Amino acid sequence: MELQDYLRILRAHWLAIVLLTVLGGSVAFGWSALQPRVYTASASGYVAAANTGSDTGSSLVGDQLARGKVTSYVDIGGWRAVAEYAISDLGLDDSPEQLVTRVDVSSPLDTVIIHVSASAGSPEEARDLAEAWIRGMVEQIDEIEGDGTAGSAAVTLIPGDSARLPTSPSLPNTRLNVALGALIGLALGIGYAVIRHVLDRRVRNPRDIERETGVSVVGTLPLEKDLTQDRRILIFDGPTGNQNSTAMTEAMRELRTNLQFMDVDNPPRVIVVSSPLPGDGKSTTAANLAISLAAAGQKVVLVDADLRRPVLSTLFALPDGAGLTDVLAGRAEYADVVHTGDVSGNLTLLMAGRIPPNPSEVLGSQRMRDLLAVLREDATVIVDSPPTIPVTDAAVLSTAADGVLLVVSAGRTTYEMMHKALENVAKANGRVLGVVLNKVPKRGSAAAYYGYQYHGSYTSQVETLTRKERRKATAAATPAP
Repeated sequence: MELQDYLRILRAHWLAIVLLTVLGGSVAFGWSALQPRVYTASASGYVAAANTGSDTGSSLVGDQLARGKVTSYVDIGGWRAVAEYAISDLGLDDSPEQLVTRVDVSSPLDTVIIHVSASAGSPEEARDLAEAWIRGMVEQIDEIEGDGTAGSAAVTLIPGDSARLPTSPSLPNTRLNVALGALIGLALGIGYAVIRHVLDRRVRNPRDIERETGVSVVGTLPLEKDLTQDRRILIFDGPTGNQNSTAMTEAMRELRTNLQFMDVDNPPRVIVVSSPLPGDGKSTTAANLAISLAAAGQKVVLVDADLRRPVLSTLFALPDGAGLTDVLAGRAEYADVVHTGDVSGNLTLLMAGRIPPNPSEVLGSQRMRDLLAVLREDATVIVDSPPTIPVTDAAVLSTAADGVLLVVSAGRTTYEMMHKALENVAKANGRVLGVVLNKVPKRGSAAAYYGYQYHGSYTSQVETLTRKERRKATAAATPAP
């Protein structure tokens, strides 16, 4: 995977990443709010030698003595005796072992200063404990270095800066906890996005399809809810086609161009349109592709060879009647059952006709081959066939066609379905012209998986034009009489 693949994954799952990040910060904030408040106060003392005199030599000797005692006095600050003095002085209920853990005694390097930091549940308790701890250390030093009376030690600890009343708790550190919680949530969100991508076997990106199957993606069709729900067909009249589905019309033009330049010397004349499973939009794709080719001035015959669940008659609002099966059975002539599909007369429609009990045998018959051979002489033939996985009709038709156009649904079809569909066509010695990635989201987080053509491209800009601008564009593109 390249860097852009990871960026695409993060864009696709940005909402989950943000939610997990916010959740991590919220959990950390809630945990911090439930923790007891701890206040910390600091007091300090100065280690000095007593009766050193006023001359410089005596001062230097006293300073050396004090520096030699600082480390030892810091250790005295952790004794039980000092804790017992503080307990007696303040009237505390804590044990010496508990109290020692709440006090930290330290000394900056190369100094004779001793700092005492004490923690408690209230600012007053923390301040009093720090000052009492200094007094307890002084008492222990006098007992060890002197005769037990105050100030009898040769080198003693002199209380210095008294403890100040803390204004805010030192623990919990809410800001730090929230930052760490958000960071953990961010890491979990990124991990979720990567794992979701690795485990997700649904087709989403054209490059991944080509890398996984070795079959080229010849077209990507955007998701149009109107086309999906109402099974509407496109209108390619005018400079921009159907104003309600500009992105779709441009995508169909791109598919048409890719098919025309697939083999310049021997372009495909009979194209079977199929899909792995029902609901992938193969019939709508076949109909709109035929309309697009006819709009470009080509003679096109659209054949409804889905003898299981034919829908082209519904798409074109045609009555049910005689069609393909009647021609193959000899009950009707081809010219008597076809319909004109557009105003230009370039599109001819051959509906399915009566549903036979053996569709595969009918589609694989010699008469079907002969019919396609005759039709291809004067027109490009688009054949709408059943899905490839449930039945073998598409595979049977592929042997009489120049190739199969496999329509897959973005975010629905899995790679296993694609492999199975391609395998069924290959077993019949059929040729796959390419894959059409259908129902590609044009906006939202899911659109990050796909190309830029439906996310800020020319087609998206055309969709944002006002009606007045569209009328101006249409008028400018119309030639003068």
